[in-house]
Formats: sequence, C-alpha cells, structure tokens
Amino acid sequence: MEANLKQKLNDDLKQSMRDKDTVKTSTLRMLLSAIKYAEMKRQETDFDKKGVVGEYQQYALNDTDILGVIAKEIKQREDSIAAYKAGNRQDLVDKESVEMAILKSYMPEQLSRDEIIAEAWKTISEVGARGPADKGKVMGKLVASLKGKADGKTINEVVTEILSSM
Repeated sequence: MEANLKQKLNDDLKQSMRDKDTVKTSTLRMLLSAIKYAEMKRQETDFDKKGVVGEYQQYALNDTDILGVIAKEIKQREDSIAAYKAGNRQDLVDKESVEMAILKSYMPEQLSRDEIIAEAWKTISEVGARGPADKGKVMGKLVASLKGKADGKTINEVVTEILSSM
C-alpha cells in the first residue's frame, strides 16, 4: 500500500514535467529520492575481512514518516540559506528559498506556540511528569504526536520552559 502523500508527490512530479517547471521538477525528484533512501534500511547479515556484508530491505513509509523526511529537507534548506547568506551568495539563497517554499507546500498547517503549549500540558499530565527529570518521557510522546505539525526545536523549548517552572 503506497502512502497518499507519496502518490501526490509522484503525480505533482509528472505534472511539473508536463508544465516544464524545472525547479519544481528537480525539487520533487530530490524529495522522492530522499524518501526512497529513508525507505531503504541496511540489513547487516555477515562480516568478512573487507567489512560488513549486507543487503538492503525496503520498508514503506506512511504519510507521517514522509512528513518527517520533508521537514528534514526543509531544515537542510534553512541551514543552507544561512550559510549562503554568510557567504554573500544571493543567487544560491534565492534557489534554496524557492525549493523550501515548494517543500513547505506539502507540510500541514504548523501549530502555533500556544497550541504546542496546550499539547505539552496535556502530554505532561498523561505521562505524570513532575519536573525537568521527566523531560525524556514527555518529549518522546509529544514529538511523536506532533510530527510534521511543529518544529522539534520549538517543542523542546516549550517543554523545557514548562518543566523548569514546575
């Protein structure tokens, strides 16, 4: 069973090729390649003198996992933009910005900070967290539930603030 988001990406790739939209085509190809790479997991089976001998197995990603791949690609674009700005390369900043806009169009609406705080409080009460020592329990459950809907850095800041004030 193929994920709906992956099918949409493939359909959009075909359409961008028909429209001769080279930037969107290359961005979608890169994204589909990253998704395919994420689906490939190396299964180590044996060792020999030359190193690890193994085979690859393919695992299908669901829409949530694909959103994680898209978020990772967006984060890479943000980092590249910062580096290119420092290097005074406006041409590359523009290219990365366009790619990032295309990638963001596939992400769901991002939660506001207030919505993240509300979700954090709900998760803290579910887990029974009492202070900063319980951050790992809260983060594990909260990041999984908000995957693709909120930035991990923002989630971390909110949880740290809340748990530090307890």
